[in-house]
Order: sequence, then structure tokens, then C-alpha cells
Amino acid sequence: MLRRLYHDQPESFAFTPANQKWAEAQITKYPAGRQASAVIPILWRAQEQEGWITRPIIETVAKMLEMAEIRVLEVASFYFMFQLQPVGSVAHIQVCGTLSCMICGAEDLIAVCKDKIAPKPHQLSEDGRFSWEEVECLGACSNAPMAQIGKDYYEDLTAENFGKILDELAAGRVPVPGPQNGRYASEPLSGLTSLTDHDSGKTQYNASAQLAVDLGETIKRIDGTEVPILTPWLDRADKRSTGNAKPAPKSAATRKAPSAKPAAAQGDVSEKKPRTMSAPRKAGADDLKRISGVGPKLEQTLNELGFWHFDQIAKWGVAEIAWVDARLKFKGRITRDDWMAQAAVLAAGGETEFSQKTKKK
Repeated sequence: MLRRLYHDQPESFAFTPANQKWAEAQITKYPAGRQASAVIPILWRAQEQEGWITRPIIETVAKMLEMAEIRVLEVASFYFMFQLQPVGSVAHIQVCGTLSCMICGAEDLIAVCKDKIAPKPHQLSEDGRFSWEEVECLGACSNAPMAQIGKDYYEDLTAENFGKILDELAAGRVPVPGPQNGRYASEPLSGLTSLTDHDSGKTQYNASAQLAVDLGETIKRIDGTEVPILTPWLDRADKRSTGNAKPAPKSAATRKAPSAKPAAAQGDVSEKKPRTMSAPRKAGADDLKRISGVGPKLEQTLNELGFWHFDQIAKWGVAEIAWVDARLKFKGRITRDDWMAQAAVLAAGGETEFSQKTKKK
């Protein structure tokens, strides 16, 4: 199926401050130079905020991850979970049409969507508040037929109760998700045949539906304020060696030089511009990409700032780091990957573990 960007595009896109912070946190999950691995979760967050993937979203994500825009578009157009056209401002209805649901009445639910929303999938309702589509199996076969609305499953549906759910949503209310025929979860329709004495501590609804009821507004767009942004992997990363610089044994040339302490550990530090150069020395510029954490674009930025050689970077102190850090897109990368220690090894003619790998490639 050919999937293209929608013909009518908004002029711009920006994450909410909280979602921006969330997206930047996702990038830190991956090694330096591998930030493109975060493209799917960040695209998904953008869709959760806007409802669909726009051209400005693709451009923003590409810039954030230092990717070509076509690469981001390839991801968005390949995975059908990304909507490439506008969806309803209140809800986008996804009706499962695979075997179990089809046998149990999915076509009746689709008929309701055509009647109450729009005659064709992905078509907005007249008021722009709803849209719908038929999707592949959503994994709730024992509660067929079912539909996903927002973040929740609505199960054991009939044309009648499904129509009432859409009416509730149109009235500004959020119906209780989960089974709609009185079942607690996915037990047999005739009732439990085992574990009948395990009702202690049982909530009114099953865990998924109960959480949705507790949250209340489970169809609203995500703005990033719903849950705290947790980054437990950063604590683990701090316990590992900062950067990939490892000196070769028994070689003065590869002896690791002491690095500056991170500015965060020193408190507020005033910036000091390091010594820069207008052009590289006659022998030519060093390949700064041999430093773990420096990709082609960062190397270009460093060159534009006046840094061409390893020995320049090796001399940065806390104040110099603060000056350079303020002029890079991804702050904190210098101390996180310990550029100074790596540069000192490379300037002395040695190799780091990372530079050895790049040399082999």
C-alpha cells in the first residue's frame, strides 16, 4: 500500500516543553552517534501530541536526531501505527477486523462507524471530531469483537453498545473501557470455572480498565505532564567508564590524561572561550570523528567554532567546556563521553577503543 504525506500540511511543529524534555531523554538511551535509534519513540510521542505525523514533525525529528528527512519519512510511512493524515480531534476509532472479531461481528461495528462518523476509513467526520479505520489483530480475540479508542480497548461490543460509546464520546464523556457485556476480563462467558476463591483485593474493573477509570481522561492528547520523566539508564551509564577511551597498555603515547570534572559537579561555572584557530595547521585537520560522540555534523560545528585538532580539545577546562557546550545542540555530551581524555590520547599518537574500531571500518 502506497502511503504518502497528506496534501494539506501545517506550517510548523514544536513539542510541548515537557514532551521536548521527554524526547531528549530518549536520545540518551543510545550510544553516541546512534541517536537515530530513538526515531520510533520520538515519532510516536509527536503523534500522541498532534494526532498524526506531519511534514514539520518529520523535519523536526530529523533535525533532532541528525538524520536525513527521507529516513524519518521512510520509518513513518513503513509502520501503519503512524497516521499520515489528520485524525479526529476527539478520537480516532480503530476497529479490529481480523478473524475472531470478523466472525463475531466486526462488520457491524464498521457499519456503525460509516453511519456515525464517515463513509470511508481515515475520513474525518463532518465536525472533524472523529475518524475511524479497520486494523489488524489487536490481541483481544477472547473478547471479540473489539475496538481501540485512544489508549484503551473496548471489548465484547455489539452494534448497539458501540453506538452508545460513540455517542458518549461525542457528548464529551469517556466511557468505561474493557468488556461491555458484564465480563470482568476474559473469563468464559459462562463464568469462572477455576480460581473462584481469589476475589480478595479485586478492584471494581480489571486492572487495565481500572487504571483508565482512575486516570479519567484517556483519550486526550499527551502533552508530557501525565507522568514523571524517568531516566534510570543514566545512573547506570554514570557507573560505567565515561566515554570509550581506553589507553593501550604499557605505552606512554596512549596514557590517559586527566580530564576536567563535569561542570555540573563544580556548580555554576562562568564560560571561557577556548583558544581557537581560523584554519587547520598546514599538515591538515585531525579527524575529530575518531572521538566517541563526535559525528560528521558535530565535527563540522567544531570546525566552524575554530577547533581542528585533538590537542585543542584536550586542553579544555571546566570553563572552556561550558563555553563549547552552550554552542552545541546536545548539551552534556562533552563530559558524558569525556572528549578531553580521548583527545589527549589521540593527540599523543595513541588509540582509544573507539578510534580503533573506526580505523578498522
